[in-house]
Amino acid sequence: MHFTPETLHIWASLWLASLLIWISVWDLKHLRIPDPANALLALSGLGLAAWRADGWPAAQMAGAAVGYILFAGIGALYFHRTGQDGLGLGDAKLLGAAGAWVGLAALPGLIAVAAISALVYALVTRCRRLAFGPWLSASLFLHWIFLT
Repeated sequence: MHFTPETLHIWASLWLASLLIWISVWDLKHLRIPDPANALLALSGLGLAAWRADGWPAAQMAGAAVGYILFAGIGALYFHRTGQDGLGLGDAKLLGAAGAWVGLAALPGLIAVAAISALVYALVTRCRRLAFGPWLSASLFLHWIFLT
């Protein structure tokens, strides 16, 4: 079956949206992100990038690795300093999976949009415990739609 680039982008966007909805709803309900959802997101992002590039998608592979390592490191540092989880490994895996979809160069903007919007929400609602997965998910989807 042959896909045009536009058709492939539409199908990929629908798949991405369905995974991000699953992740967001689950995280809002349980304050956890399911590993199978993150795994599907990462593998499908890398697979799509490899198909589009007809080879190894270096930017997406780097984005996946750096995204995970960055948030895992921040989460470990926060836990070491406070004794409490502040940024879970599910969020680190989600950022890694996001990097697999949009590549390394998009991660700073993706993180900024997610963090600023989550912060504004937390300040307005005075929420002290926040599921960050929905914010990362929304930012990833916006980056995918408008920047790819």
